[in-house]
Amino acid sequence: MNLYKELEVYKRAYRLSVSVYKFASTLPKEEIYGLASQLKRAVTSIPLNIAEGYGKDDSKAELRRYLKMAQGSCAELEVLTDICMDVGYMERSIHDRYEAELVAISKMLYQLIKSIK
Repeated sequence: MNLYKELEVYKRAYRLSVSVYKFASTLPKEEIYGLASQLKRAVTSIPLNIAEGYGKDDSKAELRRYLKMAQGSCAELEVLTDICMDVGYMERSIHDRYEAELVAISKMLYQLIKSIK
């Protein structure tokens, strides 16, 4: 049942979630229902969709669908971190670290999707 926990892509997505959650808590209070909330939802959606896809005993097509949703959340998070940096909430070094991790996770998801036949 917990096969997803052994996946490197899940482990990386989970670690990214923890890191972004901590970052979101540093945003100004006026962003608690704005960027902070959006960041948290987008980042947690990545490992959640991986887990949900593997947690269902449905078809391989259904698993691919959940993994594609995780990819979409990576893209969403990338835009949100761009906004955070451009409005001055995020330093370039943090942004670049998150972006590199998102690219790596997206590639891993792509390869995983391709491998499911």
